[in-house]
Order: sequence, then C-alpha cells, then structure tokens
Amino acid sequence: MHQCVTQAAGLAAAVLLGGAVGHAEEAQHPWVVAAPLSVKETYFSNLSSGARIETPFVLKFGLSGMGLAPITKPQPRTGHHHLLINRELPLDFSKPLPFNDQYVHFGKGQMETVLTLAPGDYTLRLVLADDKHIPNFVYSKPLRITVTKKNADLDPASLGAPGVELMLPVAEASAGKPLQVRFHASRLNVSHIALQEKGTGHFRLSALRDGAKPETLDFPGGQTEAWIKPPPGRYQLRLEFVDNLAPATVLATAASQSITILPK
Repeated sequence: MHQCVTQAAGLAAAVLLGGAVGHAEEAQHPWVVAAPLSVKETYFSNLSSGARIETPFVLKFGLSGMGLAPITKPQPRTGHHHLLINRELPLDFSKPLPFNDQYVHFGKGQMETVLTLAPGDYTLRLVLADDKHIPNFVYSKPLRITVTKKNADLDPASLGAPGVELMLPVAEASAGKPLQVRFHASRLNVSHIALQEKGTGHFRLSALRDGAKPETLDFPGGQTEAWIKPPPGRYQLRLEFVDNLAPATVLATAASQSITILPK
C-alpha cells in the first residue's frame, strides 16, 4: 500500500510541477491489465434496449478504453459524453457536434443525466468527443426505449446525490483471468488529473485481503472502468473518488463489496 500511495503522490507532484502528460498512464498498479478485447466504446450502464421507463429517469453512462475529461484543453486518450436523442451518428466525424435539444453535451466530465422526455418512443446514443466537441469514433450502440409516463410532480433535481458506485459483474472469479470492474460517479465530474481542473476528481480502488497488506489502485487518467488480475483470496473492495487538486482528499466513498478470486 505504501508503495502505491507513494506512486500516486509522486504523480500528483509531477503534474503540479508541469510534468509530462503521460505520467498518469504510466503509473499503473501491477494488477491492472489490458482489456481482453481492445475496444473503445461508450454504453448505457443502467438501461437496455427495449426498456419501458417513466421520467424523470437517471440515465448512467459508461466508457471503455478511454478516460473522461472536461473541455478545458486537449488531453490525449480522453473525451466527454454526448447524448444523441433520435439522431443517427454524424456522417462527418471531422466537424463539432451541434448544440440543441437532440445533442446534449456533458463537457464537465459527467457520467449521468436525468431524462425528462415526454411519453413516446425514442432512440438514444452516446458519442464521445474531444475538447472541441469533435467526435473521436467512440460511440454506443443505439438504445431504443419507450417512455410510458412523465411524472410532472417529480423534481428532476431531487433525484440522486453526489456519490460513487462500484459495479462488480460477479462475486467470484478465477485467478489468471482478467476481472472487469466498473466505476460510476453521480453529480461529480471525472477528469484526467493532468488537467488540474477545479471541481474534478478521479477514481481510486482499495483491495483488502486477509493476511496481506492493502493494495491501492489509482486511476488518474479519468478511467471509469478497469480490468484487474488480483492473486487468489477473498477481498473487500472499496471505491473512492479523490480530488484532482488534492489527491489526499476523498470526495466520496462507495460501500465495500466482496469478491473471491479462486485458485486456478
């Protein structure tokens, strides 16, 4: 744990002193491995095609193979989400996405929005774009949903509170096989630490195993998911969201979750 904390502190110091942007990607914990399939895509993490919902509805976004960042300035391997409502993918990926009710921008590094659509059928898509709102060929499959009712008496602002969530697909996994973990932030802005943007943070995952020192996995590149290979054992995983300007400051913590890594 001390080694990992030292790495994270060194990374923050390098960024604050004008260090190279690439430091954030280089400082990876040895458990972090490449995804089995090198895919870059966005997706909806709490809604499937064919769903019937009532609005207001909190819609959550996920991202594979890239990191999130606000639109303050260019940052390699990052982007921000755009929600397309009843729109096809753009034909020209060299032009910025427009600003209107059918192209909703999330330029602060948000991972969710509250849908307030009227009853009807809709097609939703996510597209990632850079700081100039130019798409970078990272997008989701179309999501077709039906809104059955709009609850006018429900204030969209009352839904949710600032916090983070750890999404584990399984309770057990085999050693040697990559395990996917997904992170979500509500009402918090995710960013690559190199941007040093006020009001943003990044995810940090702690793993506690009986009889072993705690391990800390830091994701300063704005990543919202990871593939990891822990040694066999039973772990308590805890997800934190830390301030990018003060990495020792924890802005939100998710409830701990158990995962067992079985021997080969």
